[in-house]
Amino acid sequence: MCCPSATLAVWSSAWLSGAAASDDVLDALQVWGEAHEVVAHDDATAEVFDVPVSGEVPAPPARLLGALRRLGTTDGRLVLPVAGDVRGLGAGGPFASAALRAGEALVFADLGFGVVPQHVAEGLWRWTVFTLTSHPLSGTPAPEYVPLGEAEHGLTEAVRESAGTLQALDVARDRPGVRAELSARLRARPRPEWPPGMPGRTLRVLQRAEEIGTILGLAQADEPGGAVSASAAARRAEALRPLGDAVRRARCAAVNEAIRLFARTSETS
Repeated sequence: MCCPSATLAVWSSAWLSGAAASDDVLDALQVWGEAHEVVAHDDATAEVFDVPVSGEVPAPPARLLGALRRLGTTDGRLVLPVAGDVRGLGAGGPFASAALRAGEALVFADLGFGVVPQHVAEGLWRWTVFTLTSHPLSGTPAPEYVPLGEAEHGLTEAVRESAGTLQALDVARDRPGVRAELSARLRARPRPEWPPGMPGRTLRVLQRAEEIGTILGLAQADEPGGAVSASAAARRAEALRPLGDAVRRARCAAVNEAIRLFARTSETS
């Protein structure tokens, strides 16, 4: 469920807190691709993380894990940016551009670095480490903290409001075979394992966000739905947009809450 950045975020946090082994982290990434490699965007970042700069022979992901432990971080956060919502990415720069293209990233605000995955070939993912561009006033970007209950409630409200709006616009319609198509899409999605001790509530919110996100994907693929004009199609798309925002917000909140709880376990042990 979710994305490669979420898998790395949660499993690396579990490893840093002592709840998982480094091999567990590497095994968890396998669901997304058989091979993973790490490079740095620039020479300065390469020196800090002890990984090659982009264009050179990449390092294995274990090198990234070792650097995170050596640098003393426990607080990576997932961000899922889209055009119009780039919160947590800072004042632009190479990291923000790469994260927006990927639609996901892992931010280590305490270190001032971010990591972005890229699917470069069948079965191969490349993770690039970037230095975060600080804002002259707000400083280093940090993803906002969203309470899990608030995100879960927002997801429920967004479903209700979007459904009501679509019905009011008379641009919602049933499609034959949609349940079978939904089930097929859910089965086709990678199903990564989560670390022991993963909070049950975060798993529930991730599962609900996954299901609603899949339904949203079907609705978007079915454009224009029941709309019979360009203006009606635009209103339909506008009605669905808050649902997409709520799904992203719920995914981030669930993943980041799991990270927070693993980090707290580390601090108290």
